[in-house]
Amino acid sequence: MSASTQKITLAKGLNMGLRKAMEDDPKVLVMGEDVGKLGGVFRITDGLQKDFGEDRVIDSPLAESGIVGTAVGLALRGYRPVVEIQFDGFVYPAYDQIVCQVAKMHYRSKGRSPMPMVIRIPFGGGIGAVEHHSESPEAQFAHTPGLKVVACSNPVDGYWMIQQAIASDDPVIFLEPKRQYHAEKAELDETATPEPLFTSRVVRRGEDVTVLAYGPTVKTAMSAAEAAATEGRSLEVIDLRTLSPLDMGPVYESVRRTGRAVITHEAHVNLGIGAEVAARVTEECFYSLESPVLRVGGFDTPYPASRIEEDFLPDLDRVLDAVDRTLAY
Repeated sequence: MSASTQKITLAKGLNMGLRKAMEDDPKVLVMGEDVGKLGGVFRITDGLQKDFGEDRVIDSPLAESGIVGTAVGLALRGYRPVVEIQFDGFVYPAYDQIVCQVAKMHYRSKGRSPMPMVIRIPFGGGIGAVEHHSESPEAQFAHTPGLKVVACSNPVDGYWMIQQAIASDDPVIFLEPKRQYHAEKAELDETATPEPLFTSRVVRRGEDVTVLAYGPTVKTAMSAAEAAATEGRSLEVIDLRTLSPLDMGPVYESVRRTGRAVITHEAHVNLGIGAEVAARVTEECFYSLESPVLRVGGFDTPYPASRIEEDFLPDLDRVLDAVDRTLAY
């Protein structure tokens, strides 16, 4: 590795990205429960309060509505607040603020009051946590006009995407797959030119089936592609990365070539992101499709007790079963 590259985890990438954004712009603030002295429950903000002070890395009360409401005022006064919601299921007390204020302020003011604000939400399961700690609420935000919604899946994207989200003048819901925080490392080149924020990306080329994923299920899709390859099947894997706006160009190009599509996410299948993607693929690629677009996701129940969560979450076998079904048409 050169002097400009290093191996990092997703947690480290996010920490480095936040640090870089704070160094570059004194108007960037970080606030949330335990983000300062503790460095966050997942240590994403570790060391930031020590280096930037308590005025820029703010330990808030346990009140999500208050955290987001305060950030709205800060954004209106020219700051760029980065709010951490400690766990996905804790976001609902702030849902009214996000939908009624954060999402609408720019539109309501006829463009005079931008809302440069990032709401970081660790999301998804796989960490053996209790209720309200493993949910996937992304569709509820992607359905709200005025919000941008992105989901990083790997350390390099974590580093670049958090900086790009902070630089955006629109409010961004920034989803982080918590079970990937301290998983495998990737090589980061800080001198590289990052891809634009609101774009999807082909992460594995293939010819037989297009598999679409984002956040924690990108790793699942890649594992499925590797397993399928041993049986002579070639899966193309696309990391959506952005959920609102959806970047469908690479998806359409892929599906027109493969004729088949499977989308997987941890959220419930009913009315999930997969439903919107399937509808758009059907509308745009109807005459190229050899089979229906299939969805693989969590079951339509509240998130289960941790001892059975692996039965609830989409895994390699369930993705491969969908691949088998789409190829059987």
